[in-house]
Formats: sequence, C-alpha cells, structure tokens
Amino acid sequence: MTWWKHAVCYQIYVRSFADGDGDGVGDLPGITARLDHLAGLGVDAVWITPFYTSPQHDHGYDVADYRDVDPLFGSLADFDALLAHAHDLGIRVIVDLVPNHTSNEHEWFEAALAAAPGSPERARYLFRDSTTDGPPNNWESVFGGPAWTQVPDGQWYLHLFDTSQPDLDWRNPEVSAMFADVLRFWLDRGVDGFRIDVTHGLFKEESLPDQQLTAAERAAMAAQDLIGPTHPAHEPMWDQPEVHGVYRAWRRILDSYAGGRMAVGEAWTRDAESLARYIRPDELNQSFNFHWLSAPWSAKAFAEVIRNTLAAVQPVGASPTWVLSNHDVVRHPTRYGGGEVGLARARAATMAMLALPGSSYLYQGEELGLEEVDVPPEAWQDPQAGVQGKTTRDGCRVPLPWSGDRPPHGFGPSTSQPWLPQPSGWESVSVAAQEHDPESTLAFYRRALATRRGFAETAGDVVELLDLGDDLLAFRRGPVTVVVNCGSAPASLPAGRITLASGPVTDELPPDTAVWVVDPEAGV
Repeated sequence: MTWWKHAVCYQIYVRSFADGDGDGVGDLPGITARLDHLAGLGVDAVWITPFYTSPQHDHGYDVADYRDVDPLFGSLADFDALLAHAHDLGIRVIVDLVPNHTSNEHEWFEAALAAAPGSPERARYLFRDSTTDGPPNNWESVFGGPAWTQVPDGQWYLHLFDTSQPDLDWRNPEVSAMFADVLRFWLDRGVDGFRIDVTHGLFKEESLPDQQLTAAERAAMAAQDLIGPTHPAHEPMWDQPEVHGVYRAWRRILDSYAGGRMAVGEAWTRDAESLARYIRPDELNQSFNFHWLSAPWSAKAFAEVIRNTLAAVQPVGASPTWVLSNHDVVRHPTRYGGGEVGLARARAATMAMLALPGSSYLYQGEELGLEEVDVPPEAWQDPQAGVQGKTTRDGCRVPLPWSGDRPPHGFGPSTSQPWLPQPSGWESVSVAAQEHDPESTLAFYRRALATRRGFAETAGDVVELLDLGDDLLAFRRGPVTVVVNCGSAPASLPAGRITLASGPVTDELPPDTAVWVVDPEAGV
C-alpha cells in the first residue's frame, strides 16, 4: 500500500497552528479542532512537528522523552483523539522523530553527566577528551560557534546543533535499540509514518577528524542563508555510509505493520544522487527534495531540478518529493520577491510542484499566501537568532491568522498576542477573510488540490520537458501540459483546455503565471 506516493502532505508547526487552551502556544487539541480546515483544503496527510516532552530550547527538537506528550501541547489522550479524528476525515498522520540528538534533560544525558569518563552512560553520546586547551576538533555547530561543550571533569560532548542538544553515538547498540522501541510505541498507537529529522547526521566519521575547509568554502558557509546549506568537499559529520544500515532496520519495522506505514527523511545532501541513496527499495520511502526549494525563480533552474531529481530517483524506483517552504526557511512568496509579484510567483511555482509525479509537501499558512514576518529582535525565540552569520527562523513560524480584525486573529481563546507576535494587516489574509472569496489564495489551493486529485495517480511518472523558450518552464505529464512564465513579457498559450491557472489569463500567459492545459478529449 503506497498511499504516500502521490500524497499532498501538510506540515503543522505545532506551536503555531492553533491554540486550544489560551496560553498563546499551539497544541494538540487546537490541531484537532481545526482538522476540518485541512479536510476542506484537500490534503491527504499531516506532518506534525515534535510535541514530545522537552524543555523547548529548540521548540521541541530537543527531546527529553520520546514516548510522551509535553504538557505544553496536551497529553497522550489528546494525541489519540487527534489521530482518531484525522483518520475519520481520511487524513493520515506523520509524526516527527529526532534521532540525531536528545535534550540535555533526557535521562540518558543526565546519567552521562553524573557518571565518570569512559562509563557506559557516557558511551551513549560522543564524549571526548582533548589534547589541547580547546575542543577535540574544529567542527562548528549549525547554530554557530564550536560544536563542543566542556563539562566540569574536562571532557567535551558533541552537539552539531544547540548546546542543549547532545549528539548520540549511533555506534552504540543501546541507541538503535531505544529508537526501535520508540518507533513501535507510536506505530502501535496508529501513526501512519515518521518524518526523520537530520536524517543524514546520525553517524560521524569514526575518528572525528578536523574538517578540512578552503578559504572559499569557509566564506561560503559563513554567508549562507536560510534557503539551504553550503556543502564543502569535506563533511566528516554528515552523510556517512553507516547511516543507511539504520534505515534498512527501520524499514523492516515499518513493513511489519499493516496499512502502508512510511518514513520520509530530512537529508540536506550534496546532490540528487546522494539523496537517492536514502530512498533505495529497502530504506526510507521518501526524502525531502530540498533542491526544488533552493532553486531561484528561474525556468532554467526549475527545469534542471526536475531533470536531475527524476533521473536520480528512477534507478532506485523511488517516488520524488517536492516542497517550497517549511519551518526552517524563508517563506517562498518572500523569497520570490514579496508583495503581489512574490505571491503570483508562489502560486505559479505551487502549480508546477503539484503537477509533478510524487508527493507534495505544503507548509502551514502557504494556502493563505503568508509571507515572511519581520519579527522584532526583542521578540525572537529561535535559538540560532542573533548568532553571527545566522538569521532568525521566527519569521516563518508566526502563528496562523484564523479570523478577526486584530491579533491573535482567532489563533486561540486568548485576546493577547501569541508566543510570536502577529503583524498588522493580517485581517485580510485570515482563513475567515478568504473563506468565501473565489479569487483568494485559499480558494486557489482548494481548486489546485481538487484538480490534481483527478490525475495524480493516473498520469504516470514520465515527465517530458518542453522547450518553449528560455523564460518558460514547460513540461508534459500524461494528459497535462504545464507552462510557467518566469519571464517579463506575456507568452503564447499552448493548445488545449485550461483546467487551472494561477492568475488571470486571457489569450496570452502573463508573467509570473502558470497554467495546466489538457487535451479537450481528456477527462481531467
């Protein structure tokens, strides 16, 4: 059963979707109360970011207990109710799993700090001595600064992310055994799949050597933004070959359950070919295709990503994925220029994505056309905010506007600003404001998902890229021809019946606009 192969999955950033208890933070009952919105949108599944017990230093990606719900978000009973209601609506549920690191408040790490160097407790993590006054090697944290923190007895522990997120040592069999139990715990409750955080990071090169960087690579890494990481030639902390054994073992667990349970990886890999290794027939079912997200507004760039992605997944018989935004990157209407132009381009790029074979992953709020919010520094919550060379991710995490003419716009029962402040002007983009407007972005997404459902599983996996000029992304998949005008001048429309357009179309295709065209005899 491969329900996920052509699914549209909607990412819920749990803190910012809907607040059920009025504390200004989204929670599981809030999600349950708003599932009808997602059913009306037409999604097949939801992916919910971590809701496990956590001190929330990295908003749940620092897990203290993988088998319970943090009281901030509700209870296990609330999760069971959410799962049951989603299934009643025909919506599958994917939960986030964080296997690269735990919280520093996890019982294992607390035991490691209380134990001596060389103890079994410390062997679950990457504790090392240093022969210098500094860290054991020159690795840097993704959040900035050294990737090592020293403990009082002189040893250092590795944390590729925040200091509160110590990396596990996946060469220790206790680690793999614990996560196998965690998988079964949630599968037994009925979840349909897992999104695997930092899929490519579990294993490090065993000797933990210094990273060798050229001056140009170091400058590029320092300058990178939130669209995607720069990959230097030497990465001893990422994408090690041993990691694939983990996913083979997990695939066997998933396949032992009925109902088509699945896993999708977050692997920021160097290229499409390295990405494909994670989705071989006996490993993960899918992996996010961040090359699509990282592409600029360019017909040539989009075509190259399509060509390379399909070429990479074809030999391993895998299903591609497509995503334009998530909780770690600048929202794509802003990336594409912002304002009316950015929104027009975002709708057009969404149409291209939805027409391609494989799964599409949507990020909460994109169905409303939300842009990145300029969160004032005094309100920043992101642990990497303010670190030299880093930009806050809070701008894409601002709680959703549901209704009303002032914050919190129906986010919850409170009348105060939520955990991240909503900007002025959002009354015009709330769900309620767009609900009955046939020209709204919400109405566009509903039409797009409904139309896509008519051909997603029957159009086949073959994509024929068409050469209609340098400024036009054009491809044919089954009965559907897709044209996106990435140029500055109107273009000719292809022959056929327009079934969907991202904006007004007359006898020509305007700039920053896309169409789906089918043969008049096709039943799409």
